[in-house]
Amino acid sequence: MASFRYQGRNRAGKAVSGVLSAANESAVAEQLMRSGITPLRINIAADKATKKTVAGNNKKGAGQGLNINLRELFKRPLPLPDLIMFIRQMYSLTKAGISMLRAIEGLAENATNAQLGAALKDVAEQLERGRGLSTAMAEHPRVFPRVVIAVVHVGENTGRLEQSFAQLAQYLEGELDTRKRIQAATRYPIFVMVFLVIAVVVLNIFVIPNFTSMFASFGVDLPLITRMLLASSAFFVNYTWALVLAIVAIIFGTLRWLKNPAARERWDGWKLHMPAVGDIVERSLLARFCRSFAVMLNSGVPLTQALGLVSDTLDNRYMSVRVAEMRKGIERGETLLRVSRNSGLFTPLVLQMVSVGEETGSLDDLLVEAAEYYEREVDYDLKNITARIEPIMISIVAVMVLFLALGIFLPMWEMMSAYSGGM
Repeated sequence: MASFRYQGRNRAGKAVSGVLSAANESAVAEQLMRSGITPLRINIAADKATKKTVAGNNKKGAGQGLNINLRELFKRPLPLPDLIMFIRQMYSLTKAGISMLRAIEGLAENATNAQLGAALKDVAEQLERGRGLSTAMAEHPRVFPRVVIAVVHVGENTGRLEQSFAQLAQYLEGELDTRKRIQAATRYPIFVMVFLVIAVVVLNIFVIPNFTSMFASFGVDLPLITRMLLASSAFFVNYTWALVLAIVAIIFGTLRWLKNPAARERWDGWKLHMPAVGDIVERSLLARFCRSFAVMLNSGVPLTQALGLVSDTLDNRYMSVRVAEMRKGIERGETLLRVSRNSGLFTPLVLQMVSVGEETGSLDDLLVEAAEYYEREVDYDLKNITARIEPIMISIVAVMVLFLALGIFLPMWEMMSAYSGGM
């Protein structure tokens, strides 16, 4: 019998790991499932001799190992449209009664995305060795998100894999639709802001310097606005390198600051209170929470584990921390309604839905209703976001034009007044 090192989650959703002896990986998975542990990764535990050999090879090929790590570090997650297509294809193939191994092999050969194709080939090899589909998919976290792995795992154990793929496809398609609407709504203000920045740079480097010699020939004291305009232009022209270095330093400093969990939580909390768009971002995240939570509960994922997985899928640490606190409250024996109210995330309408769902046992259906409620609000706000942002953008442009016009024309008006007085 060989030794296998495993990683998984227990019934409470906590991460566990250890070593088991068994004939193969499938036997290890069965042992873990019987003890209430959901396996996420199972690998052969190397003995001491193997470890020494691997260590020696790592020293000899340190450069090669570094390249592999760098490739893994900068590898992008699988695009959501490709993941949806894969889930839809798996739903159709499982519904048609095609075996799992044959379906995965066929999709691997015809995959248009190289990253997905390579992952599916590895999944097919692991299926041939007797490993479960969810366990094999867990080896590729950049391709298959944790929510997908969790729902597939429950579908395997309950014999409802076809329904699991259908629920995942519906959930991911809704997620993609929300992302597209947000991108379409924010494209115009981003476009305007970029061109405002370009206009400021061009004016300071190429336009305003042409007025410097003309103003110097006037021989009069320049107004404060003009002096400020000329000083800004001189800084852009003479200290461009310092400006570039300052921008780079600010970017890297901000990124380094955001690596601190507390700083990241503070930053993500601020994003939810931004003028004009903060409430849209908040409701969009709450819609994602309700829909993903409903999908997991409907698939049979335990309540605490579902909250833990949903917390990991949210892109906002401020909300993720509060969902994690909800899970801790559930583990202490509190009701979902109470921890939801204490989180301060939900509106009274949603809290009422949670209360009714707990009483009637239809929590997943009411969470879907809550998600649709938030999505309708987000859709309405996105249609009117231009009307919110346009006054802000017009005000910024008006201030810039006024400052530029006064800075250039005030000295001319003073010179013309002095010339007329001398006449």
